[in-house]
Amino acid sequence: MTRLEGEGKLLRIFVGESDTWHGKPLYQAVVERVRAEGLAGATVIRGIEGFGADSHLHTSRILRLSEDLPIVIELVDTADRIDAVLPLLDEMVTEGMVTVERVHIVAYRASPPTSSGK
Repeated sequence: MTRLEGEGKLLRIFVGESDTWHGKPLYQAVVERVRAEGLAGATVIRGIEGFGADSHLHTSRILRLSEDLPIVIELVDTADRIDAVLPLLDEMVTEGMVTVERVHIVAYRASPPTSSGK
């Protein structure tokens, strides 16, 4: 196993599940876009309840099923790579919030198989 360590940035994008970009879910479009830009990774987290600036409650409770649950997209990479995708997000995210934090990254990768030379 290989252990990689260094400084980076964590970018979180808070949007609604029903938000779209060019006919597809915004969270999917963001992940596809940052993958094409070569970012190290992205994770989409679906919230069970939350509210935004308009104070409208979004919940998954049985009595009030919502089609617009909170979505958080997390991106982690070097500061330069995160800074490079921020302008792309400016055009894609029309309503929501983006936060950026400095983080210390520890990544674990499987070691490539070694040749036994036999």
